[in-house]
Amino acid sequence: MTRNLQCGGKIWVHIFPDKLVTVRPTKTRMGLGKRSPEYWIDVVKQGRILYEMSRVAENIARMAISIAASKMPIKT
Repeated sequence: MTRNLQCGGKIWVHIFPDKLVTVRPTKTRMGLGKRSPEYWIDVVKQGRILYEMSRVAENIARMAISIAASKMPIKT
């Protein structure tokens, strides 16, 4: 999105990975506690605003958002 704005606008990202996911290795016994963190996730519910732009023409903003939406792993 920032490439399509050409240094003219401002972007706010409203999603942040704040939920930790730990994975226990296979064939381990019970009671050894949690393991090291594997990755972080963010729960995105329907209707949530992901990105916000300002100081940009509407046609350029729509193009930038559509390009970003095509690269997201969820339906936007």
